[in-house]
Amino acid sequence: MADEQEPNKNQINIELSEEVAEGIYANLAMIAHSNSEFVIDFIRLMPGVPKAKVKSRVVITPEHAKRLLKALSDNIVKYEETFGAIKQSEDAPKFPINFGGTMGEA
Repeated sequence: MADEQEPNKNQINIELSEEVAEGIYANLAMIAHSNSEFVIDFIRLMPGVPKAKVKSRVVITPEHAKRLLKALSDNIVKYEETFGAIKQSEDAPKFPINFGGTMGEA
C-alpha cells in the first residue's frame, strides 16, 4: 500500500518514569574525563552548608560528550533568541546569608 508510511526503523521509544520526570535540582557541575569517557557530576551547593552533595552522575563517551555540547549550544542560542541574552557573572553565585534556614555557631 503506497499510502501507508513504513515506520522509522531508527526510532527509539523512550520511557520517562514519574520520579525521573520530576528532575533533580543542581546548581553546580563538575566534569572529569579519561581517554574513554566523560564523567559529569551534578551537585547541589547550599549556602551555609559545608558539604555539597552530588545529586546525579552521568558517564558518557567522548562522542556523546561532543553531541551534548552541540545540543546544549544549539538550545542556548534558541533560548537567547526567545528570552534575551543570559547574563553571566565571573563571581561565584551569591546566596542570602540566611538562605536555607538559621545558621548556628559552635
